[in-house]
Amino acid sequence: MEIKKGDYVTRNSYDNDTIFKVMNIKNNICYLKGVDVRLYADSGIDDLVKIEYNKDNQEDVVVEEIPKNDRDEFFYLPGKILHIDGDDDYLKRCLKYYKEAGVFAVGKKISEANIYECIIDLLKEYKPDIVIITGHDAYYKKRNDVNNIKNYKNSENFVKAIHQARRYESSHEKLVIIAGACQSDYEALIKAGANYASSPKRINIHALDPAIIATSLSLTERNKLIDLPALLDKTKYGKDGIGGIIGNGLMYVGYPRQ
Repeated sequence: MEIKKGDYVTRNSYDNDTIFKVMNIKNNICYLKGVDVRLYADSGIDDLVKIEYNKDNQEDVVVEEIPKNDRDEFFYLPGKILHIDGDDDYLKRCLKYYKEAGVFAVGKKISEANIYECIIDLLKEYKPDIVIITGHDAYYKKRNDVNNIKNYKNSENFVKAIHQARRYESSHEKLVIIAGACQSDYEALIKAGANYASSPKRINIHALDPAIIATSLSLTERNKLIDLPALLDKTKYGKDGIGGIIGNGLMYVGYPRQ
């Protein structure tokens, strides 16, 4: 079956475990983007299997439902989210998720290499409680050194953006940073100042994983300590895909409700 740009495919050499969209083809090499995982890849055309895939039916279901709050006589002000993403398709999916959850979020599509240049201006403009720094990443396994940040596609760019965000606000409590993408250098991102980061086991993460973490924090009261293992379990791959530090929620609760 002929494979062309725009088709959806899987890779035989990886047991057809991930669905990709063909972004380009050159000299029988297909350049691919994960449909549900934040991953770019390339593959020989002979390794690919074309599949039928309806974009309208893509799975945005998470492990647990978004928590619903008892409105009663109280009012609730969820934490504000600034989501900076290197991929427009994933950003749109996350913004749809925030809207359905009922939390305020602003999304900006900025290439990973350029986030550090404009993140302080964006933080000053929107004054979020949570900032997400994400897009695409990859660990180059053939280089065989997970501790060298040069062996990652965009981890160094994420670190630069985190450093800038911490120049704006050094407190982990006043500004929560969620950073990373597939196979990112988890330790480097946490050391740089992220509250939550991918990927402890250098695995792929789901496109919605950063949004799941942000939304849960946004909808948890500020006087409640986050159950970190339970929060990570809401993501696609749990603690293997994302890790972080324990802190409180970011939602204000007030009284009375008019």
